[in-house]
Amino acid sequence: MQRIKVGVVQTRSTEDTQHNLQRAAELVRAAAADGAQLICLPENVAFLRISTPDNFGEPLTGPIVSFFAALCRELGVAILIGSYQEATEEPHRVYNTSVLLDPQGQVVQAYRKVHLFDIDIPGSVTFKESDHVLPGGEAVTGDLFGTRFGMTVCYDLRFPEMYRRLLDKGAEVLCIPAAFTLQTGKDHWEVLLRARAIENQCYVIAPGQWGHHGGARHSYGHSMIIDAWGHVIARCSDGEGFATAWIDPAYQAQVRRNLPCGSHRRF
Repeated sequence: MQRIKVGVVQTRSTEDTQHNLQRAAELVRAAAADGAQLICLPENVAFLRISTPDNFGEPLTGPIVSFFAALCRELGVAILIGSYQEATEEPHRVYNTSVLLDPQGQVVQAYRKVHLFDIDIPGSVTFKESDHVLPGGEAVTGDLFGTRFGMTVCYDLRFPEMYRRLLDKGAEVLCIPAAFTLQTGKDHWEVLLRARAIENQCYVIAPGQWGHHGGARHSYGHSMIIDAWGHVIARCSDGEGFATAWIDPAYQAQVRRNLPCGSHRRF
């Protein structure tokens, strides 16, 4: 693991893919100008479904991943595409896939979201992700800058066993791009992110969607970077934007040395 500066980008994506891509690129360039070496984007950064029933799935070699790969090469930075709609063999369902790209624009790793957000809270939130999305089935890590990143997406955050599995695979930094709903986000987002950092003694990078996307969809935002002790060390305010912070392996090693709970696990 090495010391690197990372950025989280916060967007307000809609069903207008070209606008979403151009806005994300503007914010990636701004984060790169601030010195970020790895820039992490939210879930559904290129297309956030509101009502359109069509399948917008693309392969890993498609226009969306290619767009961000070219941006990597242009700026000399790595990019985490928080997620995009990856084509499957089913005509009306896609994978919700997160892609880690190196500074040459090569795919380091792709992770297909395992836990799908199917929820119905009377008078509040009704959403069934599985109507349009197939679940992945594997915990995935990717190695970049001498660091092992554990890759998850949004609703995965509520399943701590997922992060234990990533820890057992050697993850040092946990990536949790999201489009967390406004209703749940205001009470649970930061609490759960800090819990995942504290219990695994890992840095957490959590870029999120923000604001009203159209229809009934509102996202909480508050993208943040959290250190291995659970301190929030960078945070986006309301609105589109970005925040940056350093990931420091010496500090993480100190946390794990002073409180060696990892070596005290019994199960």
